[in-house]
Amino acid sequence: MRQLATFVLGSFVAAGACASDRSPPIGGQMEGGVGPGADAGPGGAGAGTGGGGVAGAPGPDAGAAPDDVSSLLGPVRTDGGLPALAGAVWRGEQLAAIGVSGVRKYGDSTLATIDDLWHLGSDTKAMTATLVGISVDRGRIHFEDTLAALFPGETIDPGYQGVTLIQLLQHRGGAPGEIPTDIWSRMWADGADPDARIRAVRALLGRAPAQAPGTFVYANAGYMIAGAALERALGLPWEQILQAELFTPLHMRSCGFGAPGTAGRVDQPWGHQIRTDGGDPVPVPPGPNADNPPSMGPAGTVHCSLADWGKFLAVHLAGARGQALPSGLVSQATLTRLQTPPPGGDYACGWAVGQRPWAGGRVLSHSGSNTMWLVTAWLAPGRNVTFAAVTNRGDRVAGSALDSAFGPLIQRYTP
Repeated sequence: MRQLATFVLGSFVAAGACASDRSPPIGGQMEGGVGPGADAGPGGAGAGTGGGGVAGAPGPDAGAAPDDVSSLLGPVRTDGGLPALAGAVWRGEQLAAIGVSGVRKYGDSTLATIDDLWHLGSDTKAMTATLVGISVDRGRIHFEDTLAALFPGETIDPGYQGVTLIQLLQHRGGAPGEIPTDIWSRMWADGADPDARIRAVRALLGRAPAQAPGTFVYANAGYMIAGAALERALGLPWEQILQAELFTPLHMRSCGFGAPGTAGRVDQPWGHQIRTDGGDPVPVPPGPNADNPPSMGPAGTVHCSLADWGKFLAVHLAGARGQALPSGLVSQATLTRLQTPPPGGDYACGWAVGQRPWAGGRVLSHSGSNTMWLVTAWLAPGRNVTFAAVTNRGDRVAGSALDSAFGPLIQRYTP
C-alpha cells in the first residue's frame, strides 16, 4: 500500500538545522519537518545575500494591485521540470506580489492561475497548533494538559499518560515518526469514516511511545493525537473547528481538505507522482488516492489559494512582530508560545525557527508535501515580509526548484 510523505527539502535542512531537530530522510509515509539552516538562504545561492538582502523594487502601497512576478517564476519552473509553480509576497497583511507559471496537469494545456488551490501538506500543522492556541485562550484546553487528562476513560500506555499537548505540537511527545503499518492500513481502509481518527489515536496511545517523551522526532501521529484531543474538548470534528475558528473569521473562503479539484475535470491543479524510470511526472486525479487518509487531517490535508493562505500567515507574522493582530482571534501571548521552541531546539509548534541575514534576523519557516505537491512559507518578522511558493510536484527535484524560486523574490522584495 502506498504511504505518502510530508517532508522538507533543499538547503533548508542541508545547511545547519539543529541536529536534534533535523527532519528524517525522505521515504515511507508522511515524514517531515523543516529546518532553516543557520547560514543558507531559502533559495540557495540566490537567497544567500549575506548582507541582509538585496534592495529591490518596493511593494505596492496599500490598496494597489500586487506586482505580477510570473516572469521571475517561469525560468525556475522550466529548469526544475515542474508542472506549475506559483509564489507570493506579503508586506504585513498586504499582498505585494503574486505570480504563476505552468499548467495544472502534465499533458493538458490548461494553465494554472493565481487563484488556483494548492495542497499545503504539513503547513497545515501551524493551523492545528493555532486552533489549540485559540482554545487555550478561551480556557477550553491548556498547553500543559496531559494525555491522561485529555482522554479520560481511554486506555493509554503509561509512557504516554504524562505527555502534554505542547509536547505533541513540538514533536516531542513520543509519537512514532512513521505510523505503524497496521494502523496506517486501517486508516486507509476507514477512509472518511467519522470515527477513523479517534480509532487510530486509540491504537497509537495503547502502545508504548516510540521514544522517550521530550525527544524530538518529527511525527505526524503527534498532530493527529493533538487534533483528536481538540475534538474531544470541543465536541466537534477538527475540520469543523478549523472552518469555524480560522477559515471563517479570516475570510479564507477557498480552503478545504484533501486534493483540490473535481474528479474528471482539470478545474484545479493536479498533484503529480514521480515515475521510477525517470519519465515525466504522472498526474493524479482528484479523489481519495490523491492525498493521505482524512484521519491524517490535523497533520496535513488542507488546501487553499495562495491569497487565502497569506491571510493566515499574516496572523503569525504580526504575532512574531508583537503587533496588533489583524483578526484579534488569538492572543499575543499564545502566538509567542506557539512560535517559541523549547530550550535547545529549533522547532516550535508548526514552525521551525532560525536566523537568516536576508531576513534581518529571525525567521519562521515550514514546508509541506504529500509527495505529489510541495509548498514552503518563510516569515521574516524583522522585515515585515512573508514569502510563499507552491508547486504540484513533490519530490527532491521539486524541492530544489522551490528553493531556487525564493532567490529572485527575496532579492526584489527584501528592503
